[in-house]
Amino acid sequence: MLRPWQIHFRIDEREEKTVFLKLTNLISQEILSGRLVQGTMLPGSRSLSKELGINRKTVQAVYEELEAQGWLVTRPRKGTFVADVLPEKKPQIEPRADRKVSDKPIIQQVAQRPHNDGVPDPRLIPYELFSRAYRHALIKITQNQYMGYGDPRGMAELRQALKQMLSMERFMNVAEDEICIVRGSQMGIFLASRALPNRQGVIVIEELYYPSAFKAFQSNGFQVVSVKLDEQGIVIEELERILKEHSVAAIYTTPHHQYPTTVTMTMSRRLQLLELSKKWGFYIIEDDYDHEFHYDSRPMPPLASLPHSELVIHVGSLSKVFAPGIRLGYIVASPTIIQTITEDILLIDRQGNNITELALADLMQRGEIKRHIRKMKKIYQLRRDHALAEFQRVFAESIQIQPPAGGMALWVKFQKSFTQDQLIKLKELNIDTEQKFKQKECANHCIRFGFAALSEKEITSLIETLNEAL
Repeated sequence: MLRPWQIHFRIDEREEKTVFLKLTNLISQEILSGRLVQGTMLPGSRSLSKELGINRKTVQAVYEELEAQGWLVTRPRKGTFVADVLPEKKPQIEPRADRKVSDKPIIQQVAQRPHNDGVPDPRLIPYELFSRAYRHALIKITQNQYMGYGDPRGMAELRQALKQMLSMERFMNVAEDEICIVRGSQMGIFLASRALPNRQGVIVIEELYYPSAFKAFQSNGFQVVSVKLDEQGIVIEELERILKEHSVAAIYTTPHHQYPTTVTMTMSRRLQLLELSKKWGFYIIEDDYDHEFHYDSRPMPPLASLPHSELVIHVGSLSKVFAPGIRLGYIVASPTIIQTITEDILLIDRQGNNITELALADLMQRGEIKRHIRKMKKIYQLRRDHALAEFQRVFAESIQIQPPAGGMALWVKFQKSFTQDQLIKLKELNIDTEQKFKQKECANHCIRFGFAALSEKEITSLIETLNEAL
């Protein structure tokens, strides 16, 4: 059986003078905090030294030191594990601090070309694996009589699997009652804004934004104010100006791969944003919609994993791992916020789909989702690189593209603004332009081009068709 998730460590920000002390203290603290529980298998010395960029002998020395202190135990031909009996009593995980609690048709006509804004390729779903997982889930539900009403926060098995994944992959040390399963990240965004204590305040969004989030905030009665972006993410000085002029309930952000521009918010900007949240008392709705797909470096840690993240509401999605039709997302927040969201779920649809949740939990626990993500990352990275090369070949100097570190789309800037005829042709191709993502009128010379759902041949064909249209 595969490990469901690989534990990751960060030592670059620690203050100890030597690498040995940094790693030794980090692992012991992670055990005390509850992120590494008894019996957890640690990475091998070779893989950990490669990940951290340090000498393998240093990792071996750290493991030997922690074993001598009683924190770790080595099992021959199996690996290094957190000891079952620790030298100090492990404190309970503390939950986050409690917080006080159109005239257009809804369904648009289906276009001949699929909407191309950056979605996964449903043709790559491991259908045979899915069918087995669903069969097992149905048997388990029948045997355990799970077909009645259940926990509106979601099946405990999936929340436990997510808890482990978030700890191992995203450095998020959360309790089970801080996780709620929802039907996709869009539902998570909607419910997160409904749970905000300050219902009279404004919600700040990035000046180029996810349109469905904007509509969700408006439908919940919030005034929406936009903040400027640059190549490092949200412009902090502009946000400070907004905070002085408005009562801000929350800021909504897509820091990992900004939607739609694909920019990754830098660590310094993330820390500044969290400091402002602590100072002014506003919430941060972090939409981490495609965290898994980062190609050129290790993913940046989520806001919810960093210091002063008590007011972060983290929204994630499993739909982006497989296909939009698998409506499964999750919210991570304080127990008080989760309780408020749970009460709304009871009014909306009572609970999710037990069979799907159990099937996904089974796939996560057996390491199959991790295997699928690893496979998809290789394919999508090749498609990204092919799309970049084809845009350069076809359009040459007439465009600018900042190669994204991850995600499923490119943000392509053209030298000239689009004419009305060109906009009509782009709409026929179902390609979104800059105007769709802004409140105010703009020059409109950028497009968001999704590459993940297209084969290399389809990417070439669409780019050449785009060239003919423009």
